[in-house]
Amino acid sequence: MCSRRPPEAVHTPVLAGPALEWLRVRPQGTYVDCTAGAGGHAEAIARQLCGGRLIALDRDPEAVERARERLAVYPTVQVFHRNYDELAQILAELGIRHIEGVLIDAGVSSMQLDDPARGFSFQQDGPLDMRMDPTSGLSAAERLAQMNEGELARVLRDYGDVGPAQRIARGILGRARAGRLSTTKDLRDAVAEALSFVRGVPDETRTVFQAIRILVNDELRRLEAVLRGQILPALSPEGRVVVITFHSGEDRIVKNVFRDASRPRRLFRPDGRLEREEPPMAAVLTPKPIEPDEAECRANPRAKSAKLRAAERLSGGREEL
Repeated sequence: MCSRRPPEAVHTPVLAGPALEWLRVRPQGTYVDCTAGAGGHAEAIARQLCGGRLIALDRDPEAVERARERLAVYPTVQVFHRNYDELAQILAELGIRHIEGVLIDAGVSSMQLDDPARGFSFQQDGPLDMRMDPTSGLSAAERLAQMNEGELARVLRDYGDVGPAQRIARGILGRARAGRLSTTKDLRDAVAEALSFVRGVPDETRTVFQAIRILVNDELRRLEAVLRGQILPALSPEGRVVVITFHSGEDRIVKNVFRDASRPRRLFRPDGRLEREEPPMAAVLTPKPIEPDEAECRANPRAKSAKLRAAERLSGGREEL
């Protein structure tokens, strides 16, 4: 019998119970946690393994350090400082052809939001960074310095559903050109100045920060690319993928990818005649997203926007999406 580590008084990840239920961990299976964070979901998976294997990834070096410490007692868990859009390469390096399950907990983590030095939160002052991997790419301040008003307005609308996007973009870039956009307070003040008719902190502040974070980390493109091109093809028959999202754009991507994978694909000849129809690649397990119950939302207000969707690889389905 495999040993089980007793529960500890550590941070509980969002939708932990439903995530494990829909992932349906098989004790001898191989699983991937694409967003290990502090290791909460990963540990829940590891506890159910007996002879199986867990690959835990995160692009944040601080998260990797925490996850390695938390998961060190599980000999079949490997933690890597890698981005999940490298999944196919990582599996090839490890000699793994197929996996039984994948979990993605998208978005920013509580430990990132709570650290002022990371620059994710408008509620604390810190450098305007927002990179999930501070060792790679441009910071939010550097990225904004390279943008024009139209580009930024589109980002605010598309990633944050910001109504007065043009007005706010103009205010943000005006500060950037004046050399006054290097901290989270600077960005918060830019939004407040653009909406000077609003008392207190404008509601748009949160969504502006969210939109810029998504831009800096290329979150939506990476999520869709890994789901379509790497995760679904890597699943073994009856293998499952579970995705937890916190943003309408993320949830829409997951919904659309799962929908496309669940439909047969028709291939036509040059003259328009049907050549063949390929069977669906996967089955959608959650026609409607799973959401946290009232008790979880009370215990963790950040869970309120969470949605979970799951799909299962079909035996005999096509190999590509």
